[in-house]
Amino acid sequence: MRRFAFPWLALGVLALAGCQDAEIPALDRRLDEIRAKPAGRVEPLPQAPRYQAVTYDQAGLRSPFVPERPEPEENAIEGLDLAPNLDRPRDPLEQYPLDGLRLVGTLRTDGRNSALVRDPQGKVHRVYVGEHMGTDFGRIVSITDSSVQLVEVVSNGQGGWVERTRNISLKQATEQGQG
Repeated sequence: MRRFAFPWLALGVLALAGCQDAEIPALDRRLDEIRAKPAGRVEPLPQAPRYQAVTYDQAGLRSPFVPERPEPEENAIEGLDLAPNLDRPRDPLEQYPLDGLRLVGTLRTDGRNSALVRDPQGKVHRVYVGEHMGTDFGRIVSITDSSVQLVEVVSNGQGGWVERTRNISLKQATEQGQG
């Protein structure tokens, strides 16, 4: 064990000798000169402006981040007679948005046209004129060899209802790779 003590002791003495630097007294003299100089005068900070609270009194007004809604028109009441019958039983294709339904074919049996419509799950339904499909109360008004025409009843946003015509065609279905 003594054999290892001498090298460690020599290494410690060398390390302590490295801490002695000739520049340290010169550095101490320079710091003393800087401390002996008179200190400069620092200007006082400017007075902070007095805070005045502003109350927000616009809470009852329209938010600028919400689109402005037009005032209801008087003739909107006329559209109430277009309101859909909410009590009638729903057809199976009324649970799907019209954009999710695809026309895959049409048939004519006994002089009556019908259409084959695929739902988003891939099931094909046979529909006739007068049946409903889509989530906007769409009623089928005509079936041709290449399309189905519907009349949807949608809210006009003013308390009334508006009818709009929509078409589903075989051409659209084949363009989208569904035919």
